[in-house]
Amino acid sequence: MHTAVLRGIDPIPVVVEVDVASGLPGFTLVGLPDSSVKEARERVFAAIKHAGFSIPPRRITINLAPADWRKEGSAFDLPMALALLAASGQVQIDALQDWIIAGELSLDGHLRAIRGALSLALHAQRENFRGILLPSVNAAEASLVESLRVLSAGHLRQAIQVLQNPSEAMRPPHATSPSGLAGREVYPDFRDLRGQFLARRALEVAAAGGHHFVFIGSPGCGKTMMARRVPGILPPMNQGEALEATCIYGCAGLLPKEGGLITQRPFRQPHHTASAHALVGGGPKLRPGEASLAHHGLLFLDEWPEFHRAALESLRQPLEDGYVQLSRVAGTVRFPSRFILGAAMNPCPCGYLFDSVKACTCSPEEIARYRRRISGPMLDRMDLHIEVPRLEMANLLRTDPGEATAALRGRVEKAREIQWERYRSQAGVECNARMGVQEIRKHAQLDGACRKLLVDAISRLGLSARAYDRILKVARTLADLEGVVDLREEHLAEAISYRSLDKSLAKMDSNSLTMTSSS
Repeated sequence: MHTAVLRGIDPIPVVVEVDVASGLPGFTLVGLPDSSVKEARERVFAAIKHAGFSIPPRRITINLAPADWRKEGSAFDLPMALALLAASGQVQIDALQDWIIAGELSLDGHLRAIRGALSLALHAQRENFRGILLPSVNAAEASLVESLRVLSAGHLRQAIQVLQNPSEAMRPPHATSPSGLAGREVYPDFRDLRGQFLARRALEVAAAGGHHFVFIGSPGCGKTMMARRVPGILPPMNQGEALEATCIYGCAGLLPKEGGLITQRPFRQPHHTASAHALVGGGPKLRPGEASLAHHGLLFLDEWPEFHRAALESLRQPLEDGYVQLSRVAGTVRFPSRFILGAAMNPCPCGYLFDSVKACTCSPEEIARYRRRISGPMLDRMDLHIEVPRLEMANLLRTDPGEATAALRGRVEKAREIQWERYRSQAGVECNARMGVQEIRKHAQLDGACRKLLVDAISRLGLSARAYDRILKVARTLADLEGVVDLREEHLAEAISYRSLDKSLAKMDSNSLTMTSSS
């Protein structure tokens, strides 16, 4: 009998083999089961009795093959019970080998939900199984795979019946998008914002090209308020992106009971006390972290310098590669993690370094120490550094609405359409932020004036080669927003202007050298 165990979000095929032999009554479970699988004996035996069957008084051996993969979780209960009943001759099921079967049993025989139903259904489709049998509460999630036969049951007796007569079993109704995970209505509208036109422009650029951004500003200037509106201006997810996101949430156990496809771009905002495992995943059960839960959406880190250094540094690989790779003794697991990283920070510990009303009380040493909480390699990976000033009273008292999310999204979608057409034949590149070296050379060519402008900026700010590439990517997005093919000086100038932290750090280094030489 076929089932599967999840490694990350990818199912590993498992075959349940049962041998009922002569000898003293006994039960042996082999195949590297963990504690939850070993405890299946009590659940399976009790469920079989409550379903009206008996446990054969013989020596029972169950093997979960292949034996070199550790089996964990409670989804093996149902296939083990069905295989035992078939091996002992109590039920006749001719087509057990044609189905993927998974489900947790309660002591009275009822079936409980499992994690990763959509991943198992996609696996059944890829491997050309006849279909999949799952608990009724997971049927809506699995039914998202429209070309797959999905059987569901609420009790062990019902599971036997539907397998014996699969042609008479009703297909579960197709799941609808769950509340809170689909539809753009849940995101607040940009029309609620007042002022902050530079920040709005930068967020439009970030959404249009998939660029990472960081806000720097005093407390209460609207950094978090603006970031929470970014997913609303991102283009809608296509079918493949929605399935990937739904698989991740299903494996994390975060899908609601009614199931459904996640069609809304995720927005994740972990607290600054989050650990590295919370951000990138891992732990004893290898669950996806916030970086994977934000896949195809926005991961927003408020109070950026307050995060643990190790947690922030763990994000460097997914920012570059688009996935989290966790290595363990038993093997390596990958979680998809393609997201826009947004961050917000104060310019200094007190928060009022550049404030027009309140005076800063921090010493230069305190400011430098605060800035150093964000490493150079991490800062280098942020495409847009946006200074957000205190909101002026005239803007705060305005009653007319600002530009709506729908208008911003319209321009973003037009720019993304240009990029989709440009990178249609290049796997793994769906927006400008994902361009590699070859794509940059081909689609971000510079004339003499642009080259001179960029060289001057690099020498003045001390930018790295990575920052050079990211400026070109942002400039490419600015040209796409205008609908032009060639990069112009104004595109490069605006892209360079979004490196404000590089400028301030260069200025701090210059002041530090001046103080040192004076002393």
